[in-house]
Amino acid sequence: MSKAFIGGCACGAIRYEISAEPIFMNECQCRDCQQRSGTGHGSYLTFAGREDVKLKGEATQWEVAGDSGGIKRHAFCPTCGSPVYLTFAAMPDFFTVHAASLDDPGRFKPQAVTYHARGYGWDHLDPDLPKFDKMPQT
Repeated sequence: MSKAFIGGCACGAIRYEISAEPIFMNECQCRDCQQRSGTGHGSYLTFAGREDVKLKGEATQWEVAGDSGGIKRHAFCPTCGSPVYLTFAAMPDFFTVHAASLDDPGRFKPQAVTYHARGYGWDHLDPDLPKFDKMPQT
C-alpha cells in the first residue's frame, strides 16, 4: 500500500486522509473551475471509494450543475474559504480533492487537461498532456 494522501484547508479546520490511489488526476479549464480557482484552471485528484476517505471538520457546500446536468457539490472551509473537495450526486462513491489542498502538492501528477476548449492562451499547461474538449468518457 502506498502512502496516504493527506491534506485540508489553509487554516486546518478541515482535514482529510485518503488511503487509496487516485483514479484520475486532471487540470480542468471549464468556466466553473476558472471562477472558483481565480485563474485559468483547477487541479484535481479523484478517488473511487468513499470508504477510503477519513474526513474531519465541517465544510460549507454549494451545488452547481455540470455540463452533463449532473450536480457537483463543492466543499470549502467556512473559516478560511479554501476549496477542499468535490462530490458528485450521480457518482456518490467518488471523492475529488483540490491538488493545492494536499499537504504535499508535489504528489499531484496530472494525466490530462479537461474542457481544454474553454481554456485561455495565457493559461500555460503542460503541452504534452492529452487534451479533451469535455470530460472524457470512462
